[in-house]
Amino acid sequence: MASQVLVALALSLVGGFSTSLGALLVILSGAPNLKMLGLLQGFAAGLMLSISFLDLAHNAINSIGFLKGNLWFFAGVISFAFVTHFVPEPTLAPGSDIKRNKDEDDGGKDVMKKHRRQVLFSGIITAIGISLHNFPEGMAVFLGSIKGLRVGLNLALAIALHNIPEGVAVALPVYFATQSKWQAFKLATLSGFAEPLGVIIVAYLFPSSLSPEILEGLLGSVGGVMAFLTLHEMLPLAFDYAGPKQAVKVVFLGMACMSASLYFLEMSLPKDLSL
Repeated sequence: MASQVLVALALSLVGGFSTSLGALLVILSGAPNLKMLGLLQGFAAGLMLSISFLDLAHNAINSIGFLKGNLWFFAGVISFAFVTHFVPEPTLAPGSDIKRNKDEDDGGKDVMKKHRRQVLFSGIITAIGISLHNFPEGMAVFLGSIKGLRVGLNLALAIALHNIPEGVAVALPVYFATQSKWQAFKLATLSGFAEPLGVIIVAYLFPSSLSPEILEGLLGSVGGVMAFLTLHEMLPLAFDYAGPKQAVKVVFLGMACMSASLYFLEMSLPKDLSL
């Protein structure tokens, strides 16, 4: 169990530090390429959909039956829908306002200071919201790692790609408000630490050995969480930033890549790790 926790913690750190990569994009370029971020979101959405339906939900239904598998899956959907109802995930929309207002003459330093405080507050709220979203993602990586290294790796990869735009969403307003590259990078990185924190907490909540039925059910719920996250948050952003046609193309590209990775990882990993 200790080795599984360490593996899950390492994988969640990859996803968590992806927010730092998003912050670096802001710091180095000043303004993100929204079309590229949209394509990235679409690709990550394809990865997520493939994992959710073709791997996690599929295995749960095969292992514990059609009815139980679907009940666990939709329990995950409903639980994450409940979370997003109270804590909606912030978008990059403030970035356009930042760029526009930065170029405008606000008529005085006091107005600009007030505007910077407002933008800084929005960045802090964004960081809190993203942290709350990253926490269950860490739990998902942990449960996937218990199932096998293959599942944990694929979940970590998809979540890491999804977290890059989240780092941009945190760093952009903070960088504008404080003019500090370090503050923008620090806050974006801290928001990503909720993911390994989720691994640590859930490792203590679950017993050292879960029954196969409970584990498959929990992974089915993870599939429901990932499916809701993809359809409710990632796809709309991909459509907005990259356009529907381009977004759909990269979604299917992501699904194809994940399907290929599922196959090759299954074939290459030792039996005691891939099961």
